[in-house]
Parts: sequence; structure tokens; C-alpha cells
Amino acid sequence: MKKIKYILFVLASAFLQLNTIAQTSTDEQLALQYYQNKEFDKALDYYERLFSKKSSEDFYTPYLNCLLEVKDFKKAEKIVKKQIKQNPERPDLIVDLGTVYTRGDEPDKAKTAWEQAVKAIKQDEQVFTAAKAFIAVRQYDFAAAVYLKGRKISQNNYPYSFELADIYTIKGDKLAMINELLDVLESQDSYIQSVQNSLQTSFDNDADLKQNELLKSELLKRIAQNPDKTVLSELLIWMQIQQKDFEGAFIQAKALDKRKKEEGSRLMDLAKLCTQNESFDIAVKAYNYIISKGPSNYYYTNARMELLDVSYQKIVLKGNFSEADLIELEKNYQNAISELGKSANTAPLFKKLAHLQAFYLNKPKDAILLLEEAIALPQLSALEQAECKLELADILLMTGDIWEASLRYSQVEKSFKHDAIGQEAKFRNAKISYYTGDFLWSQAQLDVLKGATAKLIANDAMDLSLLISDALAIDTNTAPLMIFARADLLAFQNKDLEAKITLDSINKLFPNHALADEVLYKKAQIELKHNNFTEAAALYDSIVKNYGDDILGDDALFKLADLNENQFKNPDKAKELYQQLLIKYPGSLYVVEARKRFRKLRGDAFN
Repeated sequence: MKKIKYILFVLASAFLQLNTIAQTSTDEQLALQYYQNKEFDKALDYYERLFSKKSSEDFYTPYLNCLLEVKDFKKAEKIVKKQIKQNPERPDLIVDLGTVYTRGDEPDKAKTAWEQAVKAIKQDEQVFTAAKAFIAVRQYDFAAAVYLKGRKISQNNYPYSFELADIYTIKGDKLAMINELLDVLESQDSYIQSVQNSLQTSFDNDADLKQNELLKSELLKRIAQNPDKTVLSELLIWMQIQQKDFEGAFIQAKALDKRKKEEGSRLMDLAKLCTQNESFDIAVKAYNYIISKGPSNYYYTNARMELLDVSYQKIVLKGNFSEADLIELEKNYQNAISELGKSANTAPLFKKLAHLQAFYLNKPKDAILLLEEAIALPQLSALEQAECKLELADILLMTGDIWEASLRYSQVEKSFKHDAIGQEAKFRNAKISYYTGDFLWSQAQLDVLKGATAKLIANDAMDLSLLISDALAIDTNTAPLMIFARADLLAFQNKDLEAKITLDSINKLFPNHALADEVLYKKAQIELKHNNFTEAAALYDSIVKNYGDDILGDDALFKLADLNENQFKNPDKAKELYQQLLIKYPGSLYVVEARKRFRKLRGDAFN
């Protein structure tokens, strides 16, 4: 009988315990629900009960907040003081006491409590919790005082510079923030990446010009005071690059190169960056500086080759050149090949010189011989050989040797079936089918290429496929597209006058054909090739006004805006056109770039 009574007692106790746990769990859920709904008076009843039972850290903060929200400051003070007494090593609780006084409109008491919180910090571990507590109640001056106290405690083993810089940033004290970052950089060079990360937001679309001017001023001042501290010059160069002040970056990089005897490594990197940003003149200066060190310099050969590439890009990308410029560049390529020798290392020079000769100097035979020589170079990699074959095929196509060009493209496609260069070869072969009027076969190849891994190839394939589809959509008459394809080939072969005459014949023979906008767009491309910007703009404008709802509407509008911005120097008109594109073509591939340019022209980047 006693055994049965004992079992019943144990079961009853267990039931009561489970019931208590269940009740506590329910109270926690209700408390949290009321708290999240900002029903603090209801939440307070539950948190008061929970806190009195467990006095848990989990309930202290919401319980205190509820007391503050219902303005029961006396009880809040009592609870906080009790916590301080139980946890004397926690200065963040003293911060809470100051908050209670502030909410209770006792600013003097609050200030005294917060000062006491700073004084109470004795160990590194207390610094972050106290600072976090001050930041939570927006007492940034006290948070800064905490970090400065931490600096003394750690005896500068950890200076809390980045934390202080964040506080000064919040306060808007730009100079103090900059000096904190520069101080830590001067003390330890290895912090440069962290300092750059902290400053990076100064150079985005919302660039802080005032802060950047202060940074530049402080850097120059410190560099003058301590010229041997080269990490400061490195930061200045980084800053100038972010601002695209490549001229300033070049001056500093050259001075640093001489001081550290780097033999041009820094200048090589800067020159490549300048080239990527189409700051060709500075890139030329950088490469010439390296070349001036003489053939014994480690970077001499690369600098010689890269310098030629920069000059080449100025012609190909910018189109601002004379016949004399072309002849001089050809001579420079030939001299470089003669000096550096004919080898796999100089194969890129062969390829670029051949392109220059074929497409700009009307010397296709010389170009073909040069590329055949390059392809036969010993130790030439398979990829470099394929690149030369593609260039050779382009030149053969330009000269009218279409089937030999197709054979070369096919060789590259077969050798690199799953690589980008193989897909490029397949695309160029599909264009040959298009040029020769085999539109169905061409479109079949283009449809395969729509899934190409290289986005540029996929987009080009899609554009040409759509052109064919649109031209043949209404009727099966292929004659207009045949004429357009022939004009396209003539333009590729630099027979631009014949190309324009051929394009004009489409409108005469087939007025109001679906290719009308394509005709205007192709003619605009030809005019741009000859720097006839006004004529090109008129053609783009005609597309926008008459064919704005067709597939080339957004392309023409973006090109027209670009001409107004960069050639006609009419920023107001460019801004208007970019805005028009953003509104009318929200799904356009140009939206991201158009928005960026529009914001820049509107002045959004300036504070």
C-alpha cells in the first residue's frame, strides 16, 4: 500500500512540474507576442512574473523596456540596481541605469551614471559590451570614451581604431574618422586592406567629396611629414584610382617605384588598369617609364608589347587616328617583332599587326602571310594558334575567300567545341551562312548558340536570329534579307560606300519592309566607323521616332544618349534621353548603365 502511495505522489509531483513548465512556456509566448505588438502594459504582467521566478537574463531586457514604456521608472531603477549589485563586473548594466534616468527626465543623474560606467571598465572584455550598450541608446560620445578607455587598458595592443572610426562616422566627424584610420595605418602597415574597406563607401555612386578631399589633404600632409612611411603613399594611390585620377596615381606610383626600387611592377599594374578604363595616355606614360629602364629590366618585354597594345586599342576603340598614325603603329609593331624576336611569346604582336594591316592599311596579303607564320611558330599553345586562325579566317572573309574562311572557323570549332573560342568560331561560321543566304541553316546554328556559356556570344546569336526571324516573318521572300546580308558583309569588308548604296536599295525596292529599322541602324554603325557623329545621331533619332516600338528602339536611344553625352557634350539632352530609356524600356539590357549615367548627369553622385 505504501508503495502505491509513493508512486501516486511521484506521478502527482511530475504532473505538477509539467503543468508548471507548460504554464511558463505559455507565459513566455504570450509575453513575447504582446511585446512584439507593443502592448507593453500587457507584456509587463507576464515578464514581471517570469522575471520574479527565474530572474533570467533572457527576461531582464524586455522586462526593463516594458517598465520604461509604461513609465514605471522607480521600479525600473530598482531592477537595474539589483542587477548591478549581482553583476558588478558588467558596466553595461550601469549604462541601463543611465537610460532609466534619461527616460525619467533626470539628465544629471544619467550623465553621472554613464561616467561611472566608463570608469568601471577595467578589462578588455568589458569594452565591447559597454560600447554596444551606449551605441544602442545613441550615446556616441560615451561609446567613443569607452573605446579610448579600452585603448589605455590594452596599452595600444589593440587601439580600437576601426570601432572609433565607425563612431565618428555616425557622428559626422569626418576628420576624426580619417585620422583614426590613418593613425592605425601608420602604426601597422598590414592594416591597409582593412582601412581601404572602411573607406570604400566614399567612392561609390554616393561619393562623399568633402570626405575625400579631407582624406587627400591629410594623406599629403602625413606623407610630407614622414616620406619613409610608404604605406601612406600606397593608400593615396589607391584613393586616386578609386576616383579615376590616373594622372595623380601615376605621379605617386612613379615616385614610390623610385623610392622602393620596385623596377616597375606597380606601374605595370597601374598601366593595365588605365587601359581597362580607356585612360590610354596615362597607360602610355606608365609603359614608357618602364621601357626607359632598359632591356635588362624584368618588365621591359611585357611593357614593350603592352605599349603597342594600348596604341592599337586607341585606334580600334576610339577611331581617332590619321593615316600617319596607322603607318607609325605598323612600323612600331615591326620594330618590336624584330627586336624581341619571332617566338610564341611575341605571337600576340603578329595577330594585332595582321589585323592592323588587313582592316586599316589595306594590306590583306601581308596580313595573311604574317598569320600563317604565327600559326607555324614552335611552342605556340593550341589556344593562341586558334586565336590566330580566327583572325586569319576573318581576313580571308574580308578578301572574299568565304569558303576558306569557313574551313578555318570549322577547325577552331572542332578543336574547342566546349570552350568560348569554339562557340565564337561557330557563331562566325553561322554568319557566313547568313551572308551567303542560307538563312535556315544559319538560324539553326544561332539557336544552339543562344545557350552559349559566353554571354556576349549568346546575345549576338540571339540578335542575329531575331533579325532573320523578323525579316522572314511576314512573307517567304528572302530577297530583302539577301540584300541586307550582302550589305552587312560589305561593311565587314570595309567597303562602306558600297554597303550604304546596297542598304539604300532595300528601301527603294521594298518600301516599309520589316528591315527598315535595321537598315538605319547599320548605316549609323558605318557612319560611326568614320566618326560621322552627326549623321549617326540623325539615323538613331529616326529609329527612335519611327520605329521606337521595334526591337532596336532601346539600342538606338542609348546610342543617341551616348553621342550627346560624350561627343556633342550636351549633358541635358543626354540626361533626358537616358531618362526616356528608363521609362519606356524598363526591361532593356541598357537599363543598368543608363541609370548609372543618368544619376551621374543629374548630380546624384555629389553630396
